[in-house]
Amino acid sequence: MDEQHVEYTEAVSRRASSQAETVTANRGWWDQEASAYLVEHGPFLGDADLVWGPEGWSEADLHVLGDPGSLEGRTVLEFGGGGAQGGRWCAARGARVVSTDLSAGMLRSARTIDARTEGTAPLLTQADATRLPFADASFDIVFSAYGATPFVADSAGLMAELARVLRPGGRLAFSTTHPIRWAFPDVPGPEGLTATMSYFDERPYVEAEWDEASYVEHHRTMGHRIAEILDAGLILRAVHEPEWPQDNTEVWGGWSPLRGQHLPGTAIFVATRPS
Repeated sequence: MDEQHVEYTEAVSRRASSQAETVTANRGWWDQEASAYLVEHGPFLGDADLVWGPEGWSEADLHVLGDPGSLEGRTVLEFGGGGAQGGRWCAARGARVVSTDLSAGMLRSARTIDARTEGTAPLLTQADATRLPFADASFDIVFSAYGATPFVADSAGLMAELARVLRPGGRLAFSTTHPIRWAFPDVPGPEGLTATMSYFDERPYVEAEWDEASYVEHHRTMGHRIAEILDAGLILRAVHEPEWPQDNTEVWGGWSPLRGQHLPGTAIFVATRPS
C-alpha cells in the first residue's frame, strides 16, 4: 500500500470491553509506558514507600494494613504492584512479600529499583491478578495501590480470586479511582469540576489504535464495588476517602489541588476473610 494513503487512526470511546481484550490492551500499554511512568512518577512514589494515591498519603500516615510492627513475619501479596514500591516498604518491615504485575515492562522497572535500593526485595512474578499462580489461603495480607482493580473487566472475579488466596482472618486492602470521578472530565483545571457524564454509566473507557484497544479502564459505582467484595465472601471493614493535603501541589493527570478541594480522587477499600 502506498504510504501516502495510510492514515493513522486513534479513537477514545465508552464501550464494552471483554476480559481478554482488556488484558491484551493493558499489558501492551504498560509494557510500552513502564519506563516513562517510572521517570515521571517515581520521585513522587519513592523507591520503597506505599503511597495509596495521588493525594500522597502513605501507609505510614494511614495504617490501612494495621500497625507497621505487625508486618513482621507476615506473608504479603502486592497485586498490580508496578515497580513494587509498596511491596518493598512491607519487606523492609519484616514481611515476606511477593509482588505481581500483568506487565513485564513494569517488572523490569521493579528490578531497576531493586538494583539501586538497599534491603530485601520482594519476589517478582508476572501474573494476571484474576488468575493468580498461588495456592488457596497463601497470604496474610493482600494489597494494591491503584494496581489491577480498574484495569480488569471481571472485577467481581478479581475479588473472588483475592479472597481465595487470603488466609482466614487475612486482610485485603486496595485503592482505586473514586467512583464519583467518572462523572467528571479527567482534567485538573476548573472544567474538571462540572459533571458531564452519568455516574451510573459503567461502560469502560477505551483508547483504540487501528480499531484495536490499546488501553482500557473500567468503572464501577461505589455500590457495585462494595457488592463485589461482599459477594466474594469477605467482610468489609472500612472505606477511606482521603482528602487532598494542603501541602501537596502535585498535578497528576486529572488530579490536582483544585479538584482535590472539592472531589474525592481515591477510594481505599479494606476487608477481611472470615476466620
